[in-house]
Amino acid sequence: MVSPNDFVNYPKPVEGPETKYAPPPAKNPVLRGYSLVAASALSGILQRFFWDNAGFGQVKNLSVLDGVPHTFDPCVTPLGETGPVLEFEPALLEAKHVDPKAKYYSIKDYHELYKSGRATPLDVAKALLPLTKPGNDNKTRYEDAWANNHGNDELVFEAARASTERWAAGKPLGILDGVPIGVKDDVNVKGYVNHNGMKYNADSPFFKRQEKSAWCVQALQDAGAVVLGKNRMHELGSDTCGLNVAQGSPTNHLNTEYYPGGSSSGPASAVCAGVVPFSVATDAGGSIRIPASFNGLYGLKTSHHRTGYMGSTMCITGPIAANVADLTIAYRLMSQPNPDDGIQGVFGRSTPPPPSAKRVMGVYREWLNAADPEVIEHCNKALDYFAKERGYEIVDISLPHLADAQLAHGMICITEMAEAARRRTVNPADWLSLVGSVNRLLMTVGQQTPAADFLKFNTMRTVLMRHFAFLFRKYPGMLIMSPTTPLNGWPKHPGDEALGMNDANTTFRNMMYIFLANMTGTPSVSVPVGYAAPKQGEGKIPVGLMATGEWGSEEQLLAFAGEAEEYLHGVYEEGRRRPSAWLDVMALVEGDADCEKVDANGNGRSE
Repeated sequence: MVSPNDFVNYPKPVEGPETKYAPPPAKNPVLRGYSLVAASALSGILQRFFWDNAGFGQVKNLSVLDGVPHTFDPCVTPLGETGPVLEFEPALLEAKHVDPKAKYYSIKDYHELYKSGRATPLDVAKALLPLTKPGNDNKTRYEDAWANNHGNDELVFEAARASTERWAAGKPLGILDGVPIGVKDDVNVKGYVNHNGMKYNADSPFFKRQEKSAWCVQALQDAGAVVLGKNRMHELGSDTCGLNVAQGSPTNHLNTEYYPGGSSSGPASAVCAGVVPFSVATDAGGSIRIPASFNGLYGLKTSHHRTGYMGSTMCITGPIAANVADLTIAYRLMSQPNPDDGIQGVFGRSTPPPPSAKRVMGVYREWLNAADPEVIEHCNKALDYFAKERGYEIVDISLPHLADAQLAHGMICITEMAEAARRRTVNPADWLSLVGSVNRLLMTVGQQTPAADFLKFNTMRTVLMRHFAFLFRKYPGMLIMSPTTPLNGWPKHPGDEALGMNDANTTFRNMMYIFLANMTGTPSVSVPVGYAAPKQGEGKIPVGLMATGEWGSEEQLLAFAGEAEEYLHGVYEEGRRRPSAWLDVMALVEGDADCEKVDANGNGRSE
């Protein structure tokens, strides 16, 4: 049993009141098309109406918040040995799940490709880079996951050439050397522009080339990873569907009539299509876990500040991957201690629990049963498997004031986004000029938040963190289980690609499980456990199961994810699905693929 003395800022374990779960009422107006454009052009009274109508003002009146201190940052730091990354145990490097109908290429596959001499990292970069950019007359099916790289091809080739030279000299840096990856477009990469999902404006000083990479990205580059480019995202990361009017929405390759989820829509789309084995993403409100769920992938939301500070009390950086082994390798490299960060640099390494550790899953049934029926069915089947076949004890738990806590989470996120947006332009009066109609409306709603309400939103954070501490003391090593999202996918609506849409009801519903980890700073992982029938289009919709653990328990969550991967491939009756658009990179590079090809001009064509 881990003691609170093994942490800095471990919350006081206090059980919250037992409350019945009822989701926030779906009373927000849905705006799309010209009604959205008109609403975004207005100010003042209309925005105040939206703020009040959503119920944000009710949180501060809850008696449970009386006498409770505010928590403005949920960073709980596990202590212990820091040092270099954990070694990659042999199991991570074994060939797993090799059924050709379901196999995704892994980091290990790239390593073996280069080791065999059949191809080089430069060969891979030359084959893949054209697929990330619009062709002259021939659009590739993969380009919409990638943002404009502003002529940075040479950065890609420079990294690939350096890796190729190391391989030729017999001195690769390790398992990741030469492996192509993506990075979400709100994470710094040296030499690249951050768009944050916005339309590029060459006259704005915001769209500048970054002088250095974020620590977690630099750690991957230092291990030899080749950043293929920046992945698109929802504008400002302010919603969870992935619709982007400014740049174009990435494709959900499992069913093109559904959104890919957001805000890390581009990372999930690129990984689902097989273009890269993993991408670096961010998560302030499920932005790693929701797109991982919608695209049948694995997504890890780390403990707050584990991989570096994002300038937010909610947002973290973590990986989205096609395989658990790759998720683990990416996490371990990204979480190496940064000596220049006085908080991240002292995080104790996360280690897997010992084999003798008790295995407990906590389930809040009222909460779980509020999901769509198909989601409930698949999650319950998986939970039954973990109880009967993997030795987990399932215990019933409750979580206090979840609907009010979700309102607090939503408005903290929007308020922080609005302040960040306000600082992006030279002229403060012109602060909304870089964003579209949805965010012109949403950011001005966020500005309606009074100080008293903002304080109480962060008091609600304290209540939740204390209750989590109570649960983890009562059930050491417990994983809190829920669906990742209650939705059986998010179907596209005709016309929304042109002018956008604001559907706060669906957004809030989509976030009803994921928000807790962001509010409390705890780590959380989403794993696919099945596929449900779609409402439109062709292709079943993935269903994600989510586990949330104690602060610093990333390795425990990754071990669970490995068990879930075995369930999906070996127990779930249909097995894992892979999209028909999946890119066979190995065959493409070696010149014998019946798949997307590249002509001499770098344009993609389907054969």
